[in-house]
Amino acid sequence: MKWFNTLSHNRWLEQETDRILDFGKNAAVPTGFGWLGNNGQVRSDMGTHLWITARMLHVYAVAANMGRPSAYALVEHGINALNGPLRDKRHGGWYACVNDEGVMDASKQGYQHFFVLLGAASAVTTGHPEARRLLDDAIEVIERYFWSEQEQMCLESWDEAFSKTEDYRGGNANMHAVEAFLIVYDVTHDRKWLDRALRIASVIIHDVARKGEYRVNEHFDANWNPIRDYNIDNPAHRFRAYGGTPGHWIEWGRLMLHLRTALEARFETPPEWLLEDAKGLFHATLRDAWAPDGADGFVYSVDWDGKPIVRERVRWPIVEAMGTAYALYTVTGEAQYEAWYQKWWDYCITYLMDYENGSWWQELDTNNEVTTKVWDGKQDIYHLLHCLVIPRLPLAPGLAPAVAAGLLDSLAK
Repeated sequence: MKWFNTLSHNRWLEQETDRILDFGKNAAVPTGFGWLGNNGQVRSDMGTHLWITARMLHVYAVAANMGRPSAYALVEHGINALNGPLRDKRHGGWYACVNDEGVMDASKQGYQHFFVLLGAASAVTTGHPEARRLLDDAIEVIERYFWSEQEQMCLESWDEAFSKTEDYRGGNANMHAVEAFLIVYDVTHDRKWLDRALRIASVIIHDVARKGEYRVNEHFDANWNPIRDYNIDNPAHRFRAYGGTPGHWIEWGRLMLHLRTALEARFETPPEWLLEDAKGLFHATLRDAWAPDGADGFVYSVDWDGKPIVRERVRWPIVEAMGTAYALYTVTGEAQYEAWYQKWWDYCITYLMDYENGSWWQELDTNNEVTTKVWDGKQDIYHLLHCLVIPRLPLAPGLAPAVAAGLLDSLAK
């Protein structure tokens, strides 16, 4: 039974894409895009987070390139928010969180700024007249504050005035830097963004994770030594969980295959380890995180022996797993990846998709019942877009540039 690159399956993906795009429109607020609750209404108590607004800009840039009515207006809304309430016009960069009264969190977070870079680069592909200037501004901030020439890696965060940075170095922020760098390369054709993406992957995955049975360490000190007990007292942290976060392992696999394909498109021979490690990450995620306690679903985190810590099934790991299964199938042609993809879609439609309230549930317990231990609400639709649109595209160029180039369903028969 074949699903990949069939028009019939792609039509189903498109239906679900439109459903979540309609849900996501509810997030628009004067300061950007808000935090959506489980009923699809904005939770004003959560404020307007930079990462959500930037990710939704990216989402609706893709939607605009797909010809979805009102999507371009939401691209403009996102750009205006990043040029307005969320921008620090005194010190530069963007605030982490604002609300109608002003700034809630003035810190400058690398994780969030890399999404600004991604959102701006994606917006450029729509032809919006302000998008390129926003991208240039984001590149300037990344170059000045978040890319370390000395370390050849990305820094984690700064205070409001960019006067003090953390000693901590984060794998999560660097992973999303790789994601953004790939799209910036597609838009600017500047080779350095591929070089930087390759460098980050080589350090976090090939040098460290590969030696640890592909259990990706995300917490490092300022010299890039792994901190294995980081957040041991707060294991369910949303962004810095203790131990390994298998959803990130499998997400890394897809990004490395995008990078591999981008290098091939330049008629270059990519390092063999990009594919080897992508496979290793995929199968390590299955080994440690898929149904370890008998019930289907990916657990949120595991320890360094692969034993579950936080057993809740959060939405984004399985979404990213489906995208990586497609990427590995595209590169290898191996049927096992399509089989996993189909199995995971069956799981999602059974447990995660919420046809009554809209979108998908964000988190399930070990019995696959809705819970809120790690996440409360349906924040945004960024990850969902990946399992719905990436399986309809080649692996390079990246998401928004590929859709803008008319490559949607170009592989389908």
